[in-house]
Amino acid sequence: MLGFTAEGAAGQRALEARLDQIVRAENMDEWMRYIVSKPIYTGSPHNKETADWMVEQFRSWGFEARLDEYQVLFPTPRVRELEMIAPTRYTARLREPTLPEDATSGIEQDRLPTFNAYSADGDVTGELVYVNYGIPGDYEELERRGISVEGKIVIARYGGSWRGIKPKVAAEHGAIGTILYSDPRDDGYFQGDVYPEGPYRMEHGVQRGAVQDMPQYPGDPLTPGVGATADAERYTVEESPTIMKIPVLPISYADALPLLSAMQGPVAPQEWRGALPITYHIGPGPARVRLHVEFNWDLTPAYNVVAVMRGSEFPDEWVVRGNHRDGWAMGAADPISGMVALMEEARAVGELTRTGWRPRRTIVYAGWDAEEPGLLGSTEWAEHRGTELQEKAVLYLNTDGNGRGFLGAGGSHTLERFVNEVAKEVTDPQTGVSIWERTRARRAVAGDAEALARADLRIAPLGSGSDYTPFLQHLGIASLNISFGGESGGGSYHSQFDSYDHYTRFGDPGFRYGVALAQTTGRMTLRFAQADVLPLQIGNYAETVGGYLDEVESLADDLRSSTERLNRLVADGSHRLAADPTETFVPPTAEGAVPYFNFSPVRNAVSRLEAVAGDVDRDFARAVADGSLGTRVAELNGILQQLEQAMTDTDGLPGRPWFRHTIYAPGFYTGYGVKTLPGIREAIEQREFHLVDAQMTRIAAALERVIAMLAEARALVAGTVS
Repeated sequence: MLGFTAEGAAGQRALEARLDQIVRAENMDEWMRYIVSKPIYTGSPHNKETADWMVEQFRSWGFEARLDEYQVLFPTPRVRELEMIAPTRYTARLREPTLPEDATSGIEQDRLPTFNAYSADGDVTGELVYVNYGIPGDYEELERRGISVEGKIVIARYGGSWRGIKPKVAAEHGAIGTILYSDPRDDGYFQGDVYPEGPYRMEHGVQRGAVQDMPQYPGDPLTPGVGATADAERYTVEESPTIMKIPVLPISYADALPLLSAMQGPVAPQEWRGALPITYHIGPGPARVRLHVEFNWDLTPAYNVVAVMRGSEFPDEWVVRGNHRDGWAMGAADPISGMVALMEEARAVGELTRTGWRPRRTIVYAGWDAEEPGLLGSTEWAEHRGTELQEKAVLYLNTDGNGRGFLGAGGSHTLERFVNEVAKEVTDPQTGVSIWERTRARRAVAGDAEALARADLRIAPLGSGSDYTPFLQHLGIASLNISFGGESGGGSYHSQFDSYDHYTRFGDPGFRYGVALAQTTGRMTLRFAQADVLPLQIGNYAETVGGYLDEVESLADDLRSSTERLNRLVADGSHRLAADPTETFVPPTAEGAVPYFNFSPVRNAVSRLEAVAGDVDRDFARAVADGSLGTRVAELNGILQQLEQAMTDTDGLPGRPWFRHTIYAPGFYTGYGVKTLPGIREAIEQREFHLVDAQMTRIAAALERVIAMLAEARALVAGTVS
């Protein structure tokens, strides 16, 4: 067991076996039923009620528990209007119905309507243009067809990127408003039976969600980099760079159908066509709409539940375990399915202490508020306590929503071997094999040759989209994000129908995977709390970073080749053969040449890292097995605790200094989606070639810091191993 002596591993497995026996599905069922009985969004009365209740639960299990309060900007709508005024008239319903099969769907008190948080106020009228998913590549297609969105209102379907990217890119191209809708091809009857007969989104279901420019920074839009305490210095709403500059409104596919049906212009490309019973046209017009939204721009208290069990030997080394507890409406799948698993894990840890056992390291359980508006609760807490967390946190372990199916794991690649070890020891409740073996089989069937050829299953790199973001991307704390899914169907996401009834029918009936999640993350929490040496593996990290560098070099080569090919076509005029004579066609223009980049600083650093990784892992394993580190184990763990921080750069990424990690970041135009080696990769993708050399230097310097710290750790170990 990574980080444990043989004797320690035996004791750890016995501890984990007791944990498995303690975890109860019926507790999760009971807690979810109560928590999602009323709306739990930030600022709702039931949000505060459940926060106080959670504090009392943690205290009853032996934790020191409290509420940490922050004052955050959370706009709520006071006006939402959408109507088509030409060529016919239609007023959008903008409302989800009550269903007899869903007990909480008819709750009106304290219910938030369907809206996009951090949209601008606005009352705009214009022709509609259909922009597919509304990502940069879609606007390139529009440009090839000679279609502009300048002064227009765009309608985009959800999917393809994080929702906030869609109005961001629309505004960059001159649009005056954005309408978002869920197309049934992606999120509705094309996928299967719709709710209440099946799990998928019904025709009037709407995806709420925030749309601020979160790739600049998450958290409270008014207090970047500092905790949003009551006396914090704040931007005004007008000054905030992340609040959207044009109005945005989400609608159902029932409301989208009349708008899209009234559109003409070119027929949309095949890959743009959804599953509505119409021919998809791009426009502009003749559909013309009026979009009117206004908001109450209020500061709202966000309450983080924080529960602490102090370590018996290393109280200043913290294992931080979090899940958010706020939802857009009822929030059963997102996030309470994960929150109740965290609570049951914590209850089990509390039960273990009744036998006289105490964790060696401090365990901090957190129920974050205001995640849905943009990771506000966790980000403000991490910014407020950043120095202390960088000194003490050895791991941040995150969960969010949970379902049934297959293990999903992402995070720092120094933790990849650790995740694999844990996954091999948890039983999948559906098949009876380990969750590792079931996930491996799924990947192999999907054509992933590495799943069979490689000893460890790869974990995903993390971009953004949940509460690990401030810990990993801003503070440089080794982080993991864990869940189960793939067999739950979906369809309730951010709607009024993300309810207890929906979840217990389609999400995880019987909470069997809630138990599996508590057993998985419980092992992870306890192993980090108990390990002699923090269970990191450098070989997996070195291999992964080397692979990312290969990808970026190939990206540069491919971009150079495609640019040269385009320029040859432009020069000889053969590009005109690709034009459709029935459509307006704007011939492409030549692109600037792609230079040859000097990757050697990063390549040399990666090579040095790869050369020492195996020796580092063997030295650490030998030292742990020999049990000869003695009192110097704390010094070694202090070095390892700082390793992820060595991968950060205090200047951050170009144009967005909040994001400091040099290996992982959310993409500037992907939102949640990760960009690895982001400084280099995005400079090449966005053709900002003048930035590449400086980013090469920064990434190489970060890797050299890691190598130097490993050398220091090896020297320490060598002094204690005979």
